Amino acid sequence: MKYLAIALLIFFAACGGEDKKAEETKKSEPLAQSENSTSFNNKFTALLNNYYRLKDAFVASNDTMAASQAKALMTSADSLNLQEVKADSSIIEMAKQYLGSISSEAKALVAEPNLEAKRKSFQMISDNMYDLVRTVHFDKDVVYHQFCPMAFNDAGAYWLSQTTDIKNPYFGKKMLTCGEVKDSIDFRKKQ
Repeated sequence: MKYLAIALLIFFAACGGEDKKAEETKKSEPLAQSENSTSFNNKFTALLNNYYRLKDAFVASNDTMAASQAKALMTSADSLNLQEVKADSSIIEMAKQYLGSISSEAKALVAEPNLEAKRKSFQMISDNMYDLVRTVHFDKDVVYHQFCPMAFNDAGAYWLSQTTDIKNPYFGKKMLTCGEVKDSIDFRKKQ
């Protein structure tokens, strides 16, 4: 009985030691993300608003407005200061890559000859914007990730929205409400 008690004591001590090691490992991990500054959130909101206006241009099937909004999006992406994000260097570097892709794809969108080619560029911008929002943990507003399964010959495509209402940028008025909300990105602090 005495040996059983000693064995149990050693077992519980060993288990408790593992928990302490796990806690120490968690504490030494690099900072992944924390609340962003007001300045950053305001600039990121401007970037998102330019993206939403670009999406709306595609919903309206307006080629000229899409090119104009792509230029505005490119300017916002190029001027976003990621040093205001409270994150480790790997997060900031990843966000820089997404911003670079958004900016270069917006530039390519402007040069595309027709609305359908512009929509393909918009798809790439949308994918990068989704990854960027999640990477910087944008915490001012909820962003909805929406999907149309019929876009691009049934390959499907995503876009972002500030509401749950479906306004399909890949078909415009032809199939305005084709799609669904696949995700809601919400990093706002819960009170």
